[in-house]
Amino acid sequence: MNITFGLNSPLMEADRILVIGCPGSGKSTLAKRLSRALDLDYISMDRDFYWQPGWRKRPRDEIDRRIAKAVAEQRWIMDGTGLSSFHLRLPRADAVIWLRLPRYACLYGAVSRAFRYFGRNRRELPDGCPERLSLDALAYIWNFERDAVPLIEAALQDHGLANSTVIIRSRKAADRFAALSA
Repeated sequence: MNITFGLNSPLMEADRILVIGCPGSGKSTLAKRLSRALDLDYISMDRDFYWQPGWRKRPRDEIDRRIAKAVAEQRWIMDGTGLSSFHLRLPRADAVIWLRLPRYACLYGAVSRAFRYFGRNRRELPDGCPERLSLDALAYIWNFERDAVPLIEAALQDHGLANSTVIIRSRKAADRFAALSA
C-alpha cells in the first residue's frame, strides 16, 4: 500500500474523507481538526449512527439508513472504522486517512481518554453515553492488527483506495499532518 502525505495528497482536493484506525488512535481528534481546516462537516460514527442514550445500539437497518443518508452529502469528514459499513462509505470517499499507530499508543489513548472523561460525555458520543472502558474494548485494541487490519487492507484494495490512503503512524505525525492541512 502506497503512503501519500502532505500537500500533494488526495486529501487536499477531497470533499469526502474517512478517518479510520484502532480505537484510541486519535481518529476523532484528527477528524475534528481537519473538519475545521478544510471546512468539512464533521460526522462521528459513534454519535451519529451507532449509539443512543444509555449506550443502546441502534438496529442495523437504521444504522445503514443513517450512514447512506450521510455519505450521500457532498462534503464531509467521518471518523470511525466500522468495518461492517465500509460497503456504504468507501465508494463515496475521495480519501482515507488511516491512523495506524502502535498497539501501546492506542491502549494509552483509550485509557487516558477514559480517565479524562470518566462519567462524562465526549462530543463524539450522544448525550447519555458517558465515557467508559471495558475489557472487551481493550481486547479489541490489543488484537486490532491481527483481526481488523487484514479486513481494512482488503476493503481499501477492493474499493480502489489502497494507493490513495494516507497512513499516519504516530501522534506526532498526525499533528504535523493536521498542521500541513490547515
